Amino acid sequence: MESLYAITTGVLSACGLYLTLRGRTFPVVVGLTLLSYAVNLFLFSMGGLTTDGAVVLDGAGDYADPLPQALVLTAIVIGFAMTAFAVILAMRARGDMGNDHVDGRTKEDSEESRR
Repeated sequence: MESLYAITTGVLSACGLYLTLRGRTFPVVVGLTLLSYAVNLFLFSMGGLTTDGAVVLDGAGDYADPLPQALVLTAIVIGFAMTAFAVILAMRARGDMGNDHVDGRTKEDSEESRR
């Protein structure tokens, strides 16, 4: 189970990084979202993956650590706010510049650089 978890975290990180390096705003937003999912999985795995862990009541026995769960819950809220901000920023840039290139290039700039 741990290897599947690690592979999933690695694939999400790789896909998120690839999409973040794209030249358009929508793939960048999706890439940032995938990276935040990968970080959430990583934070959750830092507490140790237990399958039959009990709630911490008397301090004895095998229990599930609540700290990574609280960190992931906080990271989910921060990731949602970051995604909303990035979408609004992309919409504003599209409206002001007329295109959705991350670096702000226009069609005329692209054609001049090809010559």
